[in-house]
Amino acid sequence: MEQKIVFRLGELYCGPGGLACGALRAKSDDNQFGVVHAWANDYDEDTCETYRNNICPNDPNSVHCCDVRKLEIEGLGEIDAFAYGFPCNSFSSVGEHQGLANEKFGQLYWYGIEVLNRYQPKWFMAENVSGIRSAGSNDFQVILNDMREAGYKIVTHLYKAEEYGIPQTRHRVIIVGIRNDIDIDFRVPSPAPYSDYDISARTALAGITSDMPNSEIRKLSSKVTRRLSYIRPGQNVWQAEASGELPEELRIKTRTKISQIYRKLDPDRPSYTITASGGGGTFGYHWTDRELSNRERARIQTFPDNYEFVGKYASVRRQIGMAVPCKLSEIVVTAILNSFAGIPYESVEANIHE
Repeated sequence: MEQKIVFRLGELYCGPGGLACGALRAKSDDNQFGVVHAWANDYDEDTCETYRNNICPNDPNSVHCCDVRKLEIEGLGEIDAFAYGFPCNSFSSVGEHQGLANEKFGQLYWYGIEVLNRYQPKWFMAENVSGIRSAGSNDFQVILNDMREAGYKIVTHLYKAEEYGIPQTRHRVIIVGIRNDIDIDFRVPSPAPYSDYDISARTALAGITSDMPNSEIRKLSSKVTRRLSYIRPGQNVWQAEASGELPEELRIKTRTKISQIYRKLDPDRPSYTITASGGGGTFGYHWTDRELSNRERARIQTFPDNYEFVGKYASVRRQIGMAVPCKLSEIVVTAILNSFAGIPYESVEANIHE
């Protein structure tokens, strides 16, 4: 059955296309509502090329690769839907929760407000780290108020990816807005339908072969390989040290004990959060004595196996770590489409009330 209503999606801070990948796969249960790509923006050339190749290969000029502060928002083109995962750097623990006070990143959310004011899409979806709620004294409230003043009723929820069949403990705030003049109420999709999913790392990484794109496994130094041999699946270097099993010469000399350092996956549990950057043992490690490949990181982020990332190893790692899991995007957008279609679906109460 041909879809009757298709929402044209615009994106700021699009990343490599995790959100778009899920949104374009989503459809209402009656197949009458769907999403198509309209335009997107990101500042990084590798990231934009990844997006072009996978999301809109027939319309590469619709991806505007530039700093959003130089983007001509007026000329982007009409849209019915909008998505933006505005940069989380100033809201995360790594960014010390500086929030809107961060001169480089804090105010970048406002460009999304400009898009809402200019194009008045029927709905929008915004994503950020859980730390956005505690950044600054009332930064989160300021952001939500700006969204409301743009003409939207909003539903804000902390989604735990592992509860939605995604093999990763990734917790993200997602804000869904429906334009005030549209008589539709969005409800948070329930995680109940995904409760029996096998979200173990073992299952998530099964069947990956070396001929898949971005499947390179980096060779580690002999010292790092030795260190990993003392770390048990699911543990990090500090736990190995605390057990007394890690030799003195393999211990890490630092005061900051970040949990991700030389942390191995537990094959029987979902992965810990896939990150975009960091050195010194933060790359993510298999339960065997090796680093994860970027293809494995992409699997954990629920990208399709034929989704090829452009760039060198570190660039691809960053792209994958910054992305919205494709499956989480698909679940939320499907709920939005069902809301517009008037189709009931299992839901839960939003867990963030300002």
